[in-house]
Amino acid sequence: MKNLPIGIQTFAKIRDKEENYIYIDKTDLALNLINSSGYYFLSRPRRFGKSLFLDTLKDIFEGKKELFEGLYIYDKWDWERTYPVIKISFGAGVIEDRYDLDKRVLNIIKDNQEKLQIECKDIKDSRECFLQLIKLAYEKYKQKVVILIDEYDKPILDNVTDKKLSKKIRDRLKNIYSVIKDSDQYVKFAFLTGVSKFSRVSLFSGLNNLEDISLDERYATICGYTHKDVETHFEERLDGVDLVELKKWYNGYNFLGDRVYNPFDILLFFSKGKSYRNYWFETGNPSFLIEVLKQKKYFLPNLEDVAVSESDLGSFDVDDIKIETLLFQTGYLTIKKVETLFNRRIYKLTYPNLEVRTALNETIFRYLLSDDSMQVMPILRAIQQKNMKQFEHSIHQLFASLPHHAYSNNDIQNYEGYYANVIYSYLTGLGIGFIPEDVTNLGRIDLTITTPDMSQVYIIEFKVVDNKNQNGKALEQIKEKKYHEKYLNVAKEIIIIGIEFSKEDKNISKFEWEKIK
Repeated sequence: MKNLPIGIQTFAKIRDKEENYIYIDKTDLALNLINSSGYYFLSRPRRFGKSLFLDTLKDIFEGKKELFEGLYIYDKWDWERTYPVIKISFGAGVIEDRYDLDKRVLNIIKDNQEKLQIECKDIKDSRECFLQLIKLAYEKYKQKVVILIDEYDKPILDNVTDKKLSKKIRDRLKNIYSVIKDSDQYVKFAFLTGVSKFSRVSLFSGLNNLEDISLDERYATICGYTHKDVETHFEERLDGVDLVELKKWYNGYNFLGDRVYNPFDILLFFSKGKSYRNYWFETGNPSFLIEVLKQKKYFLPNLEDVAVSESDLGSFDVDDIKIETLLFQTGYLTIKKVETLFNRRIYKLTYPNLEVRTALNETIFRYLLSDDSMQVMPILRAIQQKNMKQFEHSIHQLFASLPHHAYSNNDIQNYEGYYANVIYSYLTGLGIGFIPEDVTNLGRIDLTITTPDMSQVYIIEFKVVDNKNQNGKALEQIKEKKYHEKYLNVAKEIIIIGIEFSKEDKNISKFEWEKIK
């Protein structure tokens, strides 16, 4: 049985015959790119295999034929012709300011000088040093240069919540990346990877010929594992694995081709005894996303079905961070389908899988909560046992646990959306199914909860009233609009619930429910 290449980003190590690691061949896609001899950009979420693919390109251009035996490219590439490769990576550590960035770039260029056995003049400016490195490499090796840049955007994302600093770092990176265009006559091939795609104006204004392959169907599986890959390369480990459950938990990333798994999830799943856990999610820190969600006062249930234009999906900038774009590019949302509306492509987004859906909302909810001892089992049992008294008590306890600062210095408690956000993030974090802003022919249901087998459907309407003695008529609205009729032929049992919140008490003032037979 082959070994699992957990955390390995070096192609030579993963191809070492003595190590006997699983490797899923991506060299057919690499060859297609190389033969086009262009400048390419690829955006993928973290831990998706970008660094490994970049290192694969490096070894191809450096002519390391022995590493590719048995792979697609082996007998299709001229291994005698090699090229000088400049590789830059911002993957390690955190850039804290512009001067730290310049220091890092100069150290990276120094490492490349030593590898290429080139001695540049003593230039302290990182841009000029980079420019000189490219020219000298071309002159020494009599071949055009290959430039590979990994995690090009990490210095910006490390500081994305500090707009002033992130703009300074962005502008400095723009100046450095412009070297590639200025050196066009010396460059054969360039490949940049990152998590986000910043707008061409803000960061890539000089690279007009940079081709973005992030949503190119031909390269949809350039990173990640397809379901067929899992069935083929992990066949010996699949005993006892429910493939439907595996797909529900970890598959679902769509880059306009075959849907893929994040490799990190699959490798850890098999390494940890085939246990379903939030492997990928727990390696990141989405705190900056939560801050942006908070600043934008985003209505969280909308994340189940987001619609964005092609331009919004493709790029963002620190001056105007669109949360949907950021969530897509960082891997918390993916493409559900593409529609054409009046000659415009509209992308419908949703969570890629169960791991992301539950883990992200649990994290958001924990951020809101002041008491980590909040119990999750009572409300799950309430739904399972159809105990509406326990359901009401659990929701009341939920809002009682929210800290005072959630309400101070703002009027957030005056809006139904806030209460819907809290309940949504809480229940979604538990893995409960939802249809938010559920559309009927007579209006929109605030929240619909469904059990997996559709045995129960809960239709919930929220109302905010000034005080606990006021009647918001939430339950009456469900009846008047006949929201429940949508599910009469689908659900075994329908329960309609009207929940009213008091601005004064900042909690439930009225909880009414009825069972629809």
